[in-house]
Amino acid sequence: MTTKLIRHDWQLAEVNKLFNTAFNDLLFQAQSIHRQFFDPNELQLSTLLNIKTGKCSEDCSYCSQSVRFDTELKTEDLMQLDSVIAAANQAKANGATRFCMGAAWRKPKAKDLPKLLDMVKSVKALGLETCLTAGMLEAEQAQQLQQAGLDYYNHNLDTSEDYYKNIITTHSYQDRLDTLANIRNANLKTCAGGIIGLGETETDRAKLLMTLANLETQPESVPINQLVPIKGTPLGETEKLDTFEIVRCIAVARIMMPKSYVRLSAGRSTMSDELQALCFLAGANSVFYGEELLTTDNPSTQDDQQLFQRLGIS
Repeated sequence: MTTKLIRHDWQLAEVNKLFNTAFNDLLFQAQSIHRQFFDPNELQLSTLLNIKTGKCSEDCSYCSQSVRFDTELKTEDLMQLDSVIAAANQAKANGATRFCMGAAWRKPKAKDLPKLLDMVKSVKALGLETCLTAGMLEAEQAQQLQQAGLDYYNHNLDTSEDYYKNIITTHSYQDRLDTLANIRNANLKTCAGGIIGLGETETDRAKLLMTLANLETQPESVPINQLVPIKGTPLGETEKLDTFEIVRCIAVARIMMPKSYVRLSAGRSTMSDELQALCFLAGANSVFYGEELLTTDNPSTQDDQQLFQRLGIS
């Protein structure tokens, strides 16, 4: 029965129908499917470290790290290896099982790749799962990272192909899909999701999830980010999304990608405990753990531990 739930032939009409299902029925369906593949009271914890901050040439409208926007961000060059190892050790001590490294680049340059490979090898040696996000990736770079011990590469599609041009113009949707193909062809696990609250429609969210679910192999990890409006970016004054839309998006992602870890990602620091609990009920079973996500806030480790204890989540 469970194998029949893994589909790669989703049609837009049926995804839209899911989004418009009565809220209680949608959550019941998502939780029922979730329990076939996962322990409903267990979360996967990842810690994200910004290993290179700012000075990115891309024009992603939501991003504080673009050189095109004045966000008063303090830029920093690529971190030294010993600092990355120290942060990874701390993340492990705090209970994280996956350590994600993020670099604000269009794509890694040849001179920087050896440093990234050393970081991956060193973090892997600590017994942590390794994840990297550093922009677009060429096929040979993906192979080298896999050989160094990288487990996951993150490259989000952000939104639907139709709405993408309203958010980013410096590279195409196909560029993102090509990177996902290079990741998969290198036998790396894929971490790919999107951002909701960019001004997109519900149909755009449906198309985003449909694109991810209909990939030849569904992403092992699917981050669902809520836009964090950052002053100085084109989306800095965007109105906050209805909270029920966040829960709906997670529930639909769970139904369409039953075996994937669905990660409640950016924007969690503004969510109430009750909203987070609803997201976990809808099928989110992974979070970023630690007080900062690249350049935005995240709940404190202590707050998270208290919430997980109250919910009986391990």
